[in-house]
Amino acid sequence: MASFTSASNFTVPLAGGSSATSQGLLMPKLKFRFRLSFINFGVSNPLAVELTKQVQDVKRPTLSMEPITIDVYNSKVYLAGKPSWETITIMLRDDAGGNVSKLVGEQIQKQFDFQEQSSAASGIDYKFNLLLEILDGGNGANTPVTLESWQLYGCFLTQVDYGEMNYATNEQATIGLTVRFDNAIQTDGTGNPNGVGAAVARTVGTTITG
Repeated sequence: MASFTSASNFTVPLAGGSSATSQGLLMPKLKFRFRLSFINFGVSNPLAVELTKQVQDVKRPTLSMEPITIDVYNSKVYLAGKPSWETITIMLRDDAGGNVSKLVGEQIQKQFDFQEQSSAASGIDYKFNLLLEILDGGNGANTPVTLESWQLYGCFLTQVDYGEMNYATNEQATIGLTVRFDNAIQTDGTGNPNGVGAAVARTVGTTITG
């Protein structure tokens, strides 16, 4: 009978003699297996489940570490400065019932009342949270398992794009959101910090050096 063990060789051989005869290839996370939950978004629906069902795509967080330049005798030394989270984008399908448009409008009104030209008193009055979960593909009777999640705190909308209408296309109408947030924590499937936000011992050096 023919052997099917060659499938275990579809990976990169490791250096230093540590390459096993049966390594196997790690299963990647797939881009289309995700769920995005909106918490305290808008007014009429605290969990905004209609938005979750109408998400088309979302960008995962991008982190920048602003460099600090130290000029020394013949050269330069660079240190990590303050971290900065970039904005993320969310594309929503605009449903015929107007649920998505209504919730987005409510959130905008929380940030700034366009009828009365009145702004919110403080950030706590309008900021919301996002939970982005990477799933394993389960559905229905097979409950999906969360492989990874990103918890985004202190979110607010910096741009809302209601898109265009066009006689020449067969595409659905969409609403694009640009979101600014204060902080993000990465967790594993059980909700424990794993990666960004995980407990890592702080190293304190005694030698003054770059």
